[in-house]
Amino acid sequence: MRKKIVVGNWKMNKTYNEGIEFVDEIIKESLSHSTDDVLKIIATPYIHLAAIANKLEHLNGFEVAAQNCHHNPKGAYTGEISAAMIESTGAKYVIIGHSERRLYSGENNNLLAQKVNIALANNLTPIFCIGENLIERNANMHLEAIKIQLKEALFHLPSKDFIKLILAYEPVWAIGTGVTATIHQAQGMHNYIRSEINKKYGKEISTAISILYGGSCNTKNAKELFDCIDVDGGLIGGSSLIGSEYLAIVNSIKK
Repeated sequence: MRKKIVVGNWKMNKTYNEGIEFVDEIIKESLSHSTDDVLKIIATPYIHLAAIANKLEHLNGFEVAAQNCHHNPKGAYTGEISAAMIESTGAKYVIIGHSERRLYSGENNNLLAQKVNIALANNLTPIFCIGENLIERNANMHLEAIKIQLKEALFHLPSKDFIKLILAYEPVWAIGTGVTATIHQAQGMHNYIRSEINKKYGKEISTAISILYGGSCNTKNAKELFDCIDVDGGLIGGSSLIGSEYLAIVNSIKK
């Protein structure tokens, strides 16, 4: 049975002290909620990783993730962070291929495939993002866009590695815009992604891998989205910065 997962992506928010205080708040509030059956992953800026990993180490149902890693193991790459460095903090997950990284940093599928490889080699679970932009959606090329991203960035992996991934479908046109994919659009794309995985790796893997929805998911629409048969949770941006909202979204998942 595939996992139900809610990832809170802080992006470039929260100072060190703000992040620590926020996680303390989350831990305190979570004690009054029965959410152990939902994996809650907090994707923080690098400065928080070690401290928060330490806080969450013995707390059931919580993990910490980095928001990116470099595609090389080490070297003269000022300002970058390696997968090995991330793993050494106690973090077990890393977001790879977020649309903002693709847009602002020019990351392409070939580079992202290298990042996936280096993350897996360092015992990190990639939370891999895929999604189409507005031009591709309006041109009815959204399915082809997703197919190419899967093929070029992920389908080189053997089955034993691919099954370790978490996928996140994020319609780029819905990220930070307040616009959300309709239930029909979200379920349709998640089902399409699963069908492409089935063609490549078979039914056992396609039905076992978790696929999350990202794209202006909030307390108002989370339950409806999470009720879709192929949606296994969410990659949450802005709403993950408020503890009560993040936990409310977690509690939107059908138990």
